Amino acid sequence: MSWQERTIGVESIREGMFVCRLDRSWEGTPFPLQGFLVNTQEEIQNLRKLCEEVTIDIAQTHEAVRDRALMAPLPRKKQARSGYSDADRALLSRAVRYEDRVDLHEELEAAGDAHESLKTFSARAIADVRAGRMLQADEVTEAVVPVVQSVLRSLDAVFWLNALQARSEYEYHHALNCTMLAVAFGRHLGFPEKTLVDMATGGLLLDVGKAQVSEDILLHPGPLSESQRNDVRRHVEFGLDIIRKTGNTSAEVLAMAGSHHERIDGSGYPKGLSGQDIPLFGRIAAIIDVFDALSSDRAYRTAVARHEATGQLYRARHTLFQAELVEQFTQCIGVFPTGSLVELNTGEVAIVMAQNRARALCPRVMVLTTADKELREEFREVDILGENTRAGETPRLHVLRALDPGAYGLNTAELYLPT
Repeated sequence: MSWQERTIGVESIREGMFVCRLDRSWEGTPFPLQGFLVNTQEEIQNLRKLCEEVTIDIAQTHEAVRDRALMAPLPRKKQARSGYSDADRALLSRAVRYEDRVDLHEELEAAGDAHESLKTFSARAIADVRAGRMLQADEVTEAVVPVVQSVLRSLDAVFWLNALQARSEYEYHHALNCTMLAVAFGRHLGFPEKTLVDMATGGLLLDVGKAQVSEDILLHPGPLSESQRNDVRRHVEFGLDIIRKTGNTSAEVLAMAGSHHERIDGSGYPKGLSGQDIPLFGRIAAIIDVFDALSSDRAYRTAVARHEATGQLYRARHTLFQAELVEQFTQCIGVFPTGSLVELNTGEVAIVMAQNRARALCPRVMVLTTADKELREEFREVDILGENTRAGETPRLHVLRALDPGAYGLNTAELYLPT
């Protein structure tokens, strides 16, 4: 936090203060992601309903209330009951240890086939549900199994391919991404393959109920009314009904679809569950869902960088998400997640291709530009860990900082990166 910011309790909010950070994800609030100047009592009331504390940008706050913001008492930190239950620990104690069986490049063809097949199925499934046609459990399983098998062979291949895809309709890309994130996170946690298939299914069908919510509401570019928000929230109920009609009775799938909007402080929906009352796979699904939603373009805001999405999750640990799971998810995704644009200490810009599990700060990257940010004629693949191992103890090459999507005019979906 910079010296220009101050965290205050929501009871101290006044018109004229600039809110730059919430104590929860911006996702699901009526506020713009980039922060906003409080102009009305309605905004203050909404903040008090949704948050216990907010962070104020002093420089952008009106001078008349600047001293009040600076002098406001610091809030007392309230942490929700969290941690693992005995049943959670028993499940996690049986963890399987996975290692990549093939290199990223060796897996790309199979990963591409799995990705394309899942993308086709996802688009068709959403269209079928909208048309009132019922999904079949065996068809869903057939679509997700190749992704599970690919992730078990190489954790990064499907993420690298996904990073190169042009994004269009949010609903089915969200389903794709949540499928892959669920399998990757499940592998990281050491769940057996059958559970990974259930997690992939849960990820794919996480928001399937939205196919029965009005598209006008889903694509609405501004804040929703209370009535519209209630309509959106019904997608959980619709989704559970759709899943049960497929014949899938997996506890993991139903937990993911039914409780991915619950929050450990009790502020979620549909039941307002808190802490360990939320099923473990619901707590996992909440993290996956919000990470992808934050890092995807939406009708009402643009995507944030993947590293910023993990940062928002981290800041909301203990309040919205289970801290231990957030930390494990960050280890799984990486400090610089696959597909992230980064600037190297050489001045060059690169995209992260794969993680080095032993050294989180030394990913495998594809260098896209020269030091003066001009696009290279030929892209260059570099393993930062390998470069520094050869160079001795002093790191010769390292990531200087993560960049926002589209930095320096780079659109990775348009670059035809080698695979």
